[in-house]
Amino acid sequence: MDPRSHWEQVYRTKGPDQVSWFQPEAKLSLELIRLVAPARDTSIIDVGAGASTLVDGLVAAGYSRITLLDLSPAALIQAQQRLSNDADAVVWQEADVLTADLDAGAFDVWHDRAVFHFLTGAAERTRYLKQVRQAVRPGGFVLVATFAENGPTRCSGLDVARYTPEGLHAEFGTDFRLVESRREEHRTPGGAPQAFTYCVCRYEPL
Repeated sequence: MDPRSHWEQVYRTKGPDQVSWFQPEAKLSLELIRLVAPARDTSIIDVGAGASTLVDGLVAAGYSRITLLDLSPAALIQAQQRLSNDADAVVWQEADVLTADLDAGAFDVWHDRAVFHFLTGAAERTRYLKQVRQAVRPGGFVLVATFAENGPTRCSGLDVARYTPEGLHAEFGTDFRLVESRREEHRTPGGAPQAFTYCVCRYEPL
């Protein structure tokens, strides 16, 4: 099954609060975005956004330039319906992050919670990093969260990669200066613990 069909099936058969990565509030992501980008006119893209509640927190905090990207239209529809009238203030992009058409230097902040760890092949990660370098302005920030080194080895029926903060930063290379790393002990809706690694880097191309 191709990735789009896989994730479309997930979001068509499960409610937003039934998937393992569901968060009632995306507290840590929002905290880190506010730390590095306090200006409310910051341009933010959330890749693999799904039906995440991060956008709710960003809108409530006053951020006005938000793009949500996901390859599942069903996921984006769930988020749009939840936001109701606030959905008009968000740019919605249905696309695969690896092939999406992203304008050069369009974003001040790139956020990804739980896409990168599904990229288990080196070629996929290379394409991802090419997209980051295309879309994030020099001096902008990249916030990526993955399963930690003791996190799950599979998610939603797919293999995943696991990272320490050092290992995750190393995937991005010297053009990305590590600003902050955190660990999150996420609890799934069923109560199972999942350890996540968060890294925030500043993009400083040589």
